[in-house]
Amino acid sequence: MPPLNLDYLNTLAAGFNYHKLLGILAIIAVAFIVVRLGSSAITKLFAREEDSHLGGSKRIRTMAALSISILRYSVYFIALVMILGICGVQTGALLAGAGVVGLAVGFGAKNLVEDVISGFFILFEDQFDVGDYITATGVSGIVEALGLRVTRLKDLGGQVHYIPNGKIAQVTNHSRGSLQAVVDIGVAYSADHNQAVSVLEQACLKLAQEHSDLIATGPEVLGIVALYPDHVLIRITAGVMPLQKAKVEREIMKRSKEAMESAGINPG
Repeated sequence: MPPLNLDYLNTLAAGFNYHKLLGILAIIAVAFIVVRLGSSAITKLFAREEDSHLGGSKRIRTMAALSISILRYSVYFIALVMILGICGVQTGALLAGAGVVGLAVGFGAKNLVEDVISGFFILFEDQFDVGDYITATGVSGIVEALGLRVTRLKDLGGQVHYIPNGKIAQVTNHSRGSLQAVVDIGVAYSADHNQAVSVLEQACLKLAQEHSDLIATGPEVLGIVALYPDHVLIRITAGVMPLQKAKVEREIMKRSKEAMESAGINPG
């Protein structure tokens, strides 16, 4: 371990006075104000854009969140450089010799650079937007914010997860396209299976008419898909809207049970 340069530290401490402390506090205060005012202005700007577009609102919210993140990190970086200058660090030569990325890596922030680059790829490849329900790094939730460094998810239990963008190697987006609901209904061997299929088809038709906001296609009664010692299975499938798979499956089971009971069909 190299010896600690006490002379340098003593010189630095001797040159530090209350004027420098006030300068540092002023820089921190100004940076905070700039971030707050800039974030408010960006939010209002993109809010107007969202109102003027009938579609693409998720994309606009994502761009707003990313713009705020870029502003925040830019202001904080400039403030850090100014504070280092007040403390006597030759930041001009350091920036000229290494560059911004080299400086970040030099400060041991390799992961930060990786997170930022990954964040840009996520945005430009349109992997997900704010409001989408995704699974990433083993965590599922609704995207609340896509930042320059991290993505913030809120799961169905209300817990908030912060995932560094560089750790997102694979994403499953549950909000793109329709999902498939699958329900298997058991019917006894003693029942009339053709009648059971007909009854279920009528129940599904009524369900599709009443819940067109949840169902994209179907529901469709496929018929018998499995045989068991005491019953057969009749399968029903439906294309459903994002985040509505479980709700539609529960409704199909409920309607099927009621329809079979009304028709006197014994369940399996």
